[in-house]
Amino acid sequence: MGSIGPFQILIIALVILVLFGRGRISEMMGDFGKGVKSFRKGLNDEDNAAEEAKPSARIEGPSHEAKPAGETVESAPAATGDKTAS
Repeated sequence: MGSIGPFQILIIALVILVLFGRGRISEMMGDFGKGVKSFRKGLNDEDNAAEEAKPSARIEGPSHEAKPAGETVESAPAATGDKTAS
């Protein structure tokens, strides 16, 4: 007595069809499908954002501009009172 058979499911489906009508049921199912599609898209967007946020394994060089080996960097005069540089 506790189980629902196929005949009872058919009667419930017919009552729902009479109450809501065929157009309204198809509209609700379309809205449900759009909601599921939007939900899946949101999950995929979060997964893509998480993958992009991962640090890369690339090794970065120094943050300053490196000079070629042949060029020298001119230094400012020392603060020890050396007045010959002026």
